[in-house]
Amino acid sequence: MADRSFSDVSLAALYDTLNPWGPSDDFYLDLVMSARSVLDVGCGTGRLLARAREAGHEGRLCGLDPAAAMLVQARRRTAGEWVLGDLGSARWEREFDLVVMTGHAFQVLVHDEEVRSALAAVRQALAGGGRFVFETRNPAVRPWEAWRPERARVVSDAHGDAVQVRHEVETPVLGDRVTFSETFEHPRWERPRVSRSTLRFLGAEALSGFLGEAGFVVREQYGDWGRAPLSPTAPEIITVAGPA
Repeated sequence: MADRSFSDVSLAALYDTLNPWGPSDDFYLDLVMSARSVLDVGCGTGRLLARAREAGHEGRLCGLDPAAAMLVQARRRTAGEWVLGDLGSARWEREFDLVVMTGHAFQVLVHDEEVRSALAAVRQALAGGGRFVFETRNPAVRPWEAWRPERARVVSDAHGDAVQVRHEVETPVLGDRVTFSETFEHPRWERPRVSRSTLRFLGAEALSGFLGEAGFVVREQYGDWGRAPLSPTAPEIITVAGPA
C-alpha cells in the first residue's frame, strides 16, 4: 500500500514542488532519451517521461505506480502509458530496453522477498541487452540523521497557500530499516496530515548480492549524479545493472 504522502490527492499534488527537477532527473533523462522503450517503476507524477516526450522521444514510454493519486498528476501529462500497480501485479515479457526506479523508490522494498520479487519482475520486463538503473541512499553516511522536525520546509501549493512539511525519525534506528513520519500542515486543513514510511538502506555489497541472485550483473556504480566513483562518503549508490 502506498504511503499517505503519495495516496492522498492533496499531498501528491505537492510532490513536484517539494522535489524540484534537479541533477538526478537530468541523469535519468539522458538514459531515457537513449532507449527505445522505457519502463519507469514508481513513476509518480510522470514528469520524467513527460519531459522525455517533450524533448522528442518517439518510442514507448510507460509509467507504473501503485498510488492512484500520483497517477492523477501523471495523466495530466501527455507522455505515454500510465499503469496503476506495482511489480508484483504488472507483468511484461522482454518489452523494455530500459527500466528505471528513480526518487529512491527502490528503498520502499523493505523485505527480502519484496526485493527478490521486484528484481525478478524487472528481469522479466527487460529485453536482451537492456539496463536496469536505480539509486539508493548510501547508508554509510546515515542521511536519516538530517531528517529532523526543526528542519521543516515551507512550500506553496497551487493556490499560493503555505504548506509546512517536517520529518521525524523513529528511534532507535536498528538494522537497515528507517521508519519516519512526514507531517504536512496547511492553513485550510482542520488538522495536520501525517504520512508514516519505512525505507530500507542496503549497502553496495547487499545490493550486488540481490542483483546476482536475480540474474543481473552490476555494469556501473556511481556515488553521485556527476558520476563520481562510489565511496564510503558518497551520498548515493547509483547502480546500472544488466542481465548476466
